[in-house]
Amino acid sequence: MYHLTALVTLLAIAFYFFTAVNVSRSRTKTGVKVPAMSGHPDFERAFRIQMNTLEWMPIFLPALWLFAVYISDAIAAGIGVVWIIGRIVYFVGYSKAAAKRGTGFAIQSLAAIALWVGALGAVTLRLV
Repeated sequence: MYHLTALVTLLAIAFYFFTAVNVSRSRTKTGVKVPAMSGHPDFERAFRIQMNTLEWMPIFLPALWLFAVYISDAIAAGIGVVWIIGRIVYFVGYSKAAAKRGTGFAIQSLAAIALWVGALGAVTLRLV
């Protein structure tokens, strides 16, 4: 069973939902009306945080699950938690200024790459 990986998946989805709610709150606070995608820097940063999180989900989630299946549920979940922490650090930094998003981006990128490389290596080893 993959209970830990399932929990991390649900936490990642909850974080994504949080970023979507944050965009809605930012629209209200800054006066950026639907369907506009720009207008106030605070809104634009909130929107980019949500979109960047969405852009990484198709990289992160399959790699997370393949790593769990081929290597370890617990290790996949641990690296997945690091990914979520990276996204939170990204959220906090980018919410303040675009220049402050780098640390969180690096953390989540390295976690996603570790999951992908691990899964690729494990799958490849089983093919030979």
